[in-house]
Amino acid sequence: MNFSKINSPRIPVAPNSIQKGIPLKCLLGPEAVDCLAHNILLVHQQFDEESFRQVALDDLEPLGILGRGQHLARVLRQYLPEKYATAIEIILASLTPPLTRTDDLGLAVFFYLPHVCFVAEYGLESRENGGQDPFEISMRAQYELTKRFSAEFSIRPFLIQQQDRTLSRLLEWTSDPNPHIRRLCSEGTRARLPWATRIPAFIANPDPVFPILEALKDDKDLYVRRSVANHLGDIAKDHPEIVFGICERWLSGASNEVKWLIRHALRHPAKKMNKAALQLRAAAKNKNNKHEPELLLPLVFADKV
Repeated sequence: MNFSKINSPRIPVAPNSIQKGIPLKCLLGPEAVDCLAHNILLVHQQFDEESFRQVALDDLEPLGILGRGQHLARVLRQYLPEKYATAIEIILASLTPPLTRTDDLGLAVFFYLPHVCFVAEYGLESRENGGQDPFEISMRAQYELTKRFSAEFSIRPFLIQQQDRTLSRLLEWTSDPNPHIRRLCSEGTRARLPWATRIPAFIANPDPVFPILEALKDDKDLYVRRSVANHLGDIAKDHPEIVFGICERWLSGASNEVKWLIRHALRHPAKKMNKAALQLRAAAKNKNNKHEPELLLPLVFADKV
């Protein structure tokens, strides 16, 4: 018997990609509940493991993946200490080691969806934390969770309810050495992030997120730069001229990596044959010209950036 595994946190085995005929919700099934109970019990001996398992599995079957994450977070709340900060410290102590790669992560990381749902649901209100502001412990929790899964879903209620202080912290994190943290700064602020709650304020006015994208556009990891490109592409759905202006400015002296980012960001308006997008993408394809790119459209967007 391998006693190191018995005394170590674990996550369920999962495929590397979505399998035909197997819904995502299966990632949070009985094995995930067992792992969750096991991991919590390792660090919190008062945890009622058997009762937790029973309640966690009740009514789980009909729920989708997000519903299961939220359900398991609510059950965790029942079986962990009443004060949110104490409960979060237990959850953080139960985590497996952080990821060391940014590719081929597989689907096993969805095990941590209940954990981020816990932060999203209970991590904003002082009444959940004995009257004390839980912001700092919640941000630390998301900092750790995003190194194992992603806090792009849980960070959104913070951006909606406490925009300034959350953006300030994310801007600090753009220089973090961990690429998972840096990616969160872009991915978590995407107003139209698929599967996630939208951020209406950023859809109406994306200006607050531009310092983050500016800080990350030259990131050394494609994993991060791709998020910046997708983020710009989302903004272009509502504010195309602003995005065209940003891309035009970034083209000045751009590296090949930034040129790729621009082409990726503008692929959807280019498919719709938008003239400005087509011209910018054409200019961004020139990898050999050492001089400033000769743009085919005038600098008409600079005052809107």
